[in-house]
Amino acid sequence: MQNLLIVGYGDIGARAASLLSSRYRVYALTRSDSARERARRQGVTPVPGDLDHPATLSRIGGLADAVLHFAPPQRRGAHDLRTRHLLAALTKSKILPQRLIYISTTGVYGDCRGERVDETRAPRPTTPRAVRRADAEAGLRRWGARNGVRINILRVPGIYAPGRLPVERLEQRIPALRAEDDGYTNHIHADDLARVVAAALTHGRPGRVYNAADDTPMKMADYFDLVADHCRIERPRRISREAAQLEISPGMLSYMAESRRIANDRIKQELGVRLRYPGVKEGLEGMSDAE
Repeated sequence: MQNLLIVGYGDIGARAASLLSSRYRVYALTRSDSARERARRQGVTPVPGDLDHPATLSRIGGLADAVLHFAPPQRRGAHDLRTRHLLAALTKSKILPQRLIYISTTGVYGDCRGERVDETRAPRPTTPRAVRRADAEAGLRRWGARNGVRINILRVPGIYAPGRLPVERLEQRIPALRAEDDGYTNHIHADDLARVVAAALTHGRPGRVYNAADDTPMKMADYFDLVADHCRIERPRRISREAAQLEISPGMLSYMAESRRIANDRIKQELGVRLRYPGVKEGLEGMSDAE
């Protein structure tokens, strides 16, 4: 049985571990006692370490046959220093992993004015967080090519699941854009994302990028309406983009300024993924059934 190291052992890491524990001995890089205890409860072996402190990463070199890199970049700067620290720690061993799967973001495409976007489109990140993600992607691909490690990049839009819905935003009565000003947004249920990760480990082609999104791009306000209905919260009122400059935070406005419809054909054709929740509507219905 091969060893699998999860870096960034959060919600998606735990879901992926559940799917893969029959095929791998699963380890997780953890930086807190609570994370280590959570890993042990799931049958995952914790490995203490912190990507912000490279000296703590000595134990991961040569440990894993495959790595799932789910850790986000640090909050500031143009470069993803955490990914650089991870790769430096892995390279210190003569035994490198055979595969590495990285969760990136569809934000690297930038604003596409509502156009359909597949993996052949060149990244043009505009927000600082997307710039750092694009830097991580480029560094991983160079490192993989140089060291003979098979790299796959999963570009992921908004992840939703129980506990990962914009309930606080809705409760705060933050408005949404009217239809003529609104942009397209994209989503993936956390369970489906974990299944894409598992499929990429088996079927991902060397150096390949995959859009890990569901089948149903939608206007952002329509997404908020679906969640509001699911949670029995009043739908947000709709306002113009001009009015939004006065009522919505700059950070949220930067997110709302981008519009794209993500194509997901490649995960179906190459990875053989069959989505359990092809749209947010089905995903929310599945949550209701579970409840």
